[in-house]
Amino acid sequence: MAKSTNSSAQGPDDQRRLAVLIDADNVQPAVIEGLLAEVAKFGVASVKRIYGNWTSDQMGQWKSKLLRHSLNPVQQFAYTSGKNATDSSLIIDAMDLMYTRRFDGFCLVSSDSDFTRLAQRLREEGLTVYGFGERKTPEAFVAACDKFVYTELLRPAVTAAQAPATTPAPAPARGRGAKASTAPRKPAAPAADRKPAQASAIALPVQLIRRAIEEASDDSGWATLGSVGNYLTKVQPDFDPRLHGHRKLSDLLRSAPAQFAVEARDTAGGKKVLYVRAAG
Repeated sequence: MAKSTNSSAQGPDDQRRLAVLIDADNVQPAVIEGLLAEVAKFGVASVKRIYGNWTSDQMGQWKSKLLRHSLNPVQQFAYTSGKNATDSSLIIDAMDLMYTRRFDGFCLVSSDSDFTRLAQRLREEGLTVYGFGERKTPEAFVAACDKFVYTELLRPAVTAAQAPATTPAPAPARGRGAKASTAPRKPAAPAADRKPAQASAIALPVQLIRRAIEEASDDSGWATLGSVGNYLTKVQPDFDPRLHGHRKLSDLLRSAPAQFAVEARDTAGGKKVLYVRAAG
C-alpha cells in the first residue's frame, strides 16, 4: 500500500507527524538525545511516549530524562515475574493512534522482535515505520521497518572534558623498600558513552551500492545520490553510512574513488545536485 499522503496529518510547515513509542525495558537512557535528534530528521515527534514499570528502581536513570525531553511515561506493572507486559501496552497504544489517522509514521524504539508484526501492520496501513534498536535486534524486526537505525550510533562519544579524573594506580611491590608507582592510569570510558567501534569496522558493501546505482542510473550510468540512497534503504532498511565510519552517503562513496565517482552538477534553479556512478 502506498505511504500515507493525508494532508490533514501534515504539520504547519508540511513536516511529517510522527508517533515515537519507546520500550524503556529495551533502550538505554544514554541514547535519548541522539535518538530524538535522529527522529527530527524524519519529521515532528507529535507524540512521545515511553513504556515501563516506573515503580522499579531500574527506571531511575530514565526518570531524569522525562521532563527534559517531554516524554510521556506510561505505567505498566509486571503482572507476572519474568514476563514483560510493556510490549502489549505499547502495541495497543500504537493501534489506537493508528486509527486516529493523524500520523504519517511511527518510530518504534526497541530491540525486541515482538514488535515485528506491529511494524508490518502499520506499514500495511500506509504509514512509514522507523525502527530504532541495538545491533542485537532480530533481523525480522529490522526488515519489517522502512528504515532502521542502530542506537549504538546515537550514543555520545566520550571527550577529554567528560572523562572522569584519573587516580593513581599502585604498582605491585617488587621487594622491601619498593615504592608504589604514582603514574596515573587512564580510566575506561563508561560503556554507554564509548564511541561504537563497529562504526568503522564494517566493510563497504560495494556490490549492494553498485546494484543501487545500476537500478537508479540513466543511460550514461550516472544516478542522483538521493535516488541511490532511497534504493539502499528500501532493500536494506538498516543501511547507514555511519556504520562504515562516515556521516553521509556522499562521504562514504568519496572514500572509495576506485569504486565510485561522485560529481556535483548545477541545476536550472541554481542548486547543486550530487550524481554518482560506479567506476571501472
